[in-house]
Amino acid sequence: MERRLHTRHRARTAVYLLLPGGKRRLCKAVNLSATGVFLRTAGLGLRKGQQVSLAFAIDLGSVTKLHRRTAIVAHVSGGGTGLMMDAYAASR
Repeated sequence: MERRLHTRHRARTAVYLLLPGGKRRLCKAVNLSATGVFLRTAGLGLRKGQQVSLAFAIDLGSVTKLHRRTAIVAHVSGGGTGLMMDAYAASR
């Protein structure tokens, strides 16, 4: 049974993951929704409940929008990391 409130869409965009301590990692988004994103990550040491910041561009055809969001690590698996974003309050 699907519990998501927002539809996930395949994503082919790079996401800058800003970690506590000022570290940045460039990751590939696998899928994206209004409130979540799944990133391919490896060996970042992320923990469930940890807060991170994201920066990514979405190509809308004639316009490309830059998004900055805070997110909480929802789960970490062998394939990557699921993040729950604050969809309505972009960090500036």
